[in-house]
Order: sequence, then structure tokens, then C-alpha cells
Amino acid sequence: MERVSIVERPDWREKATEYGFNFHTMYGEPYWCEDAYYKLTLAQVEKLEAVTAELHQMCLKVVEKVIASDELLTKFRIPKHTWSFVRQSWQTHQPSLYSRLDLAWDGTGEPKMLENNADTPTSLYEAAFFQWIWLEDQLNAGHLPEGSDQFNSLQEKLIERFAELREQHGFSLLHFACCRDTVEDRGTVQYLQDCAAEAEVASEFLYIEDIGLGEKGQFTDTQDQVISNLFKLYPWEYMLREVFSTKLEDAGVRWLEPAWKSIISNKALLPMLWEMFPDHPNLLPAYFAEDDYPPMDKYVKKADFLPRRCQRVDYRKR
Repeated sequence: MERVSIVERPDWREKATEYGFNFHTMYGEPYWCEDAYYKLTLAQVEKLEAVTAELHQMCLKVVEKVIASDELLTKFRIPKHTWSFVRQSWQTHQPSLYSRLDLAWDGTGEPKMLENNADTPTSLYEAAFFQWIWLEDQLNAGHLPEGSDQFNSLQEKLIERFAELREQHGFSLLHFACCRDTVEDRGTVQYLQDCAAEAEVASEFLYIEDIGLGEKGQFTDTQDQVISNLFKLYPWEYMLREVFSTKLEDAGVRWLEPAWKSIISNKALLPMLWEMFPDHPNLLPAYFAEDDYPPMDKYVKKADFLPRRCQRVDYRKR
């Protein structure tokens, strides 16, 4: 793996506007940067693919174990009144769409898992689509070696997955939702709607704040249409604690992501993985604060289970 400096495209901001990339700058700071790229070998790409596939299966083993245990559901801070709902989502094999594994790796040795963003992964439009536009432009300009390619096939796989959801799970109409005033989330959801359309899945968009509750306990959209299938870019750790969480089990919605993802998007995932797969080469030692653990010179501590985007992360050195 090599980080290579490269000249920016002079018109990339105009192209971002043209393609609807409206969050390339956020909070007064550049979010999209293209003054360098990472060059990987085929062997490194295949290594990442193999590692992520194995880690994903390990995470599913964690779900299986936690679902079966009241003690572990408590340890994962899953609200007790939602246990039946979360369990049912797993026991009825509710399908998922995608996850994002965050890994640390320098191209040598073993990649190490930092987190599984299995519930509300963003960075999708940029990695799947706008990066491809960058690649084509830089190839045409002669700034990249001939034959260079993007190693991810996110867009193709998303379209394929949406087609499976339609053909195998009956997702003929899919509502999409995110919060207001979140430009990045809205851009991500719009991109997913475009992928769904490519797979011939009809879709409707509404904001989370506009979801209604019908007389029969079903969630509805702004046209009072019953919501049967909903992709929500909104975290389960919030939804399971909000006032309408008591309505989730009987609302008849198939959620993307499903409620069992609340277990593997949980900060408790890493210590549970380490407990179940000790010394696995792609895991870092991780422990629950209340458990016995060996002394460590340096470590990172999460203050609790709910902060997002690195909030309340405590870096410690003895």
C-alpha cells in the first residue's frame, strides 16, 4: 500500500455540484480531499476482501450468542422492552443491506478491526460513485498509470442486493428516510434511492421527523400511506430508546437495517468478539470496563455505548 500525491482536478468542485455531491465541504472544513490517493496491489485487495468476509461472519456469531442471552442483551444496553422486537428480527431472518467495517492497516501484517458500522454507514456515495468519476478524469488526463482501477465494486453490489431484496424478499416499494438538516445523510440516502431504482425497486422519501402513526399502530408517510419497508439512516441506539419504541414490534415494518444490527453496531461488539475469538489476528484486545483485564500501557476507552463519530473517546497512557 502506497500513498501517492497527485494534482487536484481544477474543476472538481463544479463536478461535485453537477453530480449532487453537496457535502464536499462541511463545517467550514474540506471533507473531500483529492491531493493524494492510495495504491494497492491485487494481493492486498484480496487480503482485505478475505478479512472483511471472515470478520462479518464472526460478527453474526456474536448476534446469535447475544440474542439468546438476557444477560448479554443487558450488557449490550439493549432496552429490555425491545428485546422481543430485536430477537424477532433475527429469528425471522430479516435481511440487511450493507455494513462498513473500519480497519487499520498499512498494507503489511494483519488488518485490525476498529469498528463495525453496521447500522448507519455513510461515506458510501463518495467511495462508490464520486471516486469513480475522479478515477476516470485522472486517467483521461494521464495522471494515473494506464489500467488503474477502483478496487471496490460497491455500486454494483448495492444494485445487486436491492434486486435480491425485490425478488427474494418482496421489497417492491421501499421508503427511505433520514433526519432533516443532515446534508451528508440526505446525499447518502439519495444515492441509495438511485441504486434501488437501477434494481427496479420503487421508492419514496420522507424525513424521519415526518413519519406518522396510524390508528392501527402502523407507521405512515406524509400521504398517510402505510410504511411496510423502510431504509432509515437513523441509529437503532436512538430508536430503541425513544417514545415510539413501544410501537416498533407491532408496526409491521421491515427495516433496513434490521433491528439485530443494534448488536453489531454496538460498542460492546469488540470485547465480545475478543472473548469469543481470543487472539484472532484481525482483532485488537478489547474488554468491558467492569471485567478483569490485563494491564496495558496504552489504550482507548469509550465513555459509554451511545456516543457517535468518536465523541467521548478517552485516550490513555499509563
